[in-house]
Amino acid sequence: MIKLLNVLYSNIRICAHSTSQMAHKVFVYGTLKRNEPNHHWLTKPENGTSKFVAEGTTKSKYPLIIATRYNIPFLLHSPGDGNHVKGEIYEVNDLMLSKLDILEDHPNYYVREIDDITVTKGNDTETQKCWVYFLKKFKPELLQRPAMDNYTSRGSHGLVYMESNNESTVDDLDDVVRK
Repeated sequence: MIKLLNVLYSNIRICAHSTSQMAHKVFVYGTLKRNEPNHHWLTKPENGTSKFVAEGTTKSKYPLIIATRYNIPFLLHSPGDGNHVKGEIYEVNDLMLSKLDILEDHPNYYVREIDDITVTKGNDTETQKCWVYFLKKFKPELLQRPAMDNYTSRGSHGLVYMESNNESTVDDLDDVVRK
């Protein structure tokens, strides 16, 4: 009996450890979505683990724009402007969150913040708290760019995302970031 209890306790600890490792929900709206150029970041085992949870939409409106010579999608932190932005929610572990922080250059350019994301399942709607990467220090003229509600790299906007092959530098973001 004691042996059985030890095995059960061990399994409970393993489950609790696994659950705590997948403690972060992240809302992605650009190149990290399925069928987009950077989705592979969410699937590489060396980056950690991620699990698709649901499609969702920002509860607040934000401008989702495309800028830089690489046609990067940016979610500008300007609540009330733009659209309710569609994206995907992923549950990620600590390692994956740290890798996403590197990809998004948090907190130097994008800033990761908790925001409300609306998820509709059948007739039910619920709000989930998720990490979202925002561009907070942006040049005001970016608000004049067309705002989208749903990004796709090969959309009708004609601004295909171009991977930089590690050639991009911080200077590439100078046309969007307010110093």
